[in-house]
Amino acid sequence: MNDFKPNPSKPQKLLAACPVYKPSPLIQTTAIASIHLLIKDESHRMELGSFKALGGVYAVAMLLAEKWYQTTGKTLNPEQFVSDEFKQFSSSTTFICASAGNHGLAVASGAKMFNAKAKIHLSEEVPEKFRQLLLEKSAIVVRSGKVYEDSVAAATRDADSGNGILLADGSWEGYTHPPSLVMEGYTIIAEELREQLSELQQWPSHVFLQAGVGGLAAAMAYMIRENWSQQPEIIVVEPELAPCLQTSHQNGKATTVTGNISVMGRLDCKAPSLVAFNALEKSNVHYLTISDKESIDATGILKENDIHTTPSGAAGLAGLLKMQKKQTTSNRVSNDNFRPLIIITEKTL
Repeated sequence: MNDFKPNPSKPQKLLAACPVYKPSPLIQTTAIASIHLLIKDESHRMELGSFKALGGVYAVAMLLAEKWYQTTGKTLNPEQFVSDEFKQFSSSTTFICASAGNHGLAVASGAKMFNAKAKIHLSEEVPEKFRQLLLEKSAIVVRSGKVYEDSVAAATRDADSGNGILLADGSWEGYTHPPSLVMEGYTIIAEELREQLSELQQWPSHVFLQAGVGGLAAAMAYMIRENWSQQPEIIVVEPELAPCLQTSHQNGKATTVTGNISVMGRLDCKAPSLVAFNALEKSNVHYLTISDKESIDATGILKENDIHTTPSGAAGLAGLLKMQKKQTTSNRVSNDNFRPLIIITEKTL
């Protein structure tokens, strides 16, 4: 199935038993761009420094739980995930994925948490710092190809050879279940925001969601449309060098693009997730692309305000600033009505 129909209560119940889980902060500021800006800061999520922690760790847990059920006929409760019996059971399972950095860290962390193994394929463009962080999580790390798409192909071949379970954050025809679990984990962010915004009694007029393969953007857009009491405009922000979701929308089908490498390394994905694309097509979103320079400039603005992230993490702000710049005086939303929300998706290395 290519439809995304998550059950957010499942990751909520599992994370409630996780000692390092807590909601990420929602920051309000008027210091940036002279507007009332809402910032959901994922840069310290579960001590991994990225929203990806929610998806990778949750998907590892669910896939192990499914394997447990197939073997024993019994369903695990959240407390049993940390039992010695379950950890012994998990020790024979290896998870394989490709990563631009953060997804691999989440998968490796989940595997280590439950005593499973992880094997992560990195392309040559992924910084050495990520390889070192993965090794610290006891992962096997392999350099595979020049770009992200090469590492995805290598990880797929590795899993197809019987060496482990493929846990990609992208999806394609015939491969949708594990990445749908990753996306289900991301729904936690939208649910946290719903509670935080309800408490503030202030809802955003616009939500800017950066996208690589589209997992976060699609999970957020689905949940916003599903159960937020006030509906914002949703803008999906992609690098100009990797507009795979916008191109797919224009073509009416999932489309792979080509182009040079972007400085937005975690967003530089040329092929969209099929599940994410289909979910976004049903969520009434708009698309915007940003240049490498615009993302770097946004990173600098955030740093001046003591928010430390990367060009990928600052992409939502870059999209917001670009939209403001493109608007004429006559069609610009007044500051009284303009209350944008951005997500800082990762910390600096």
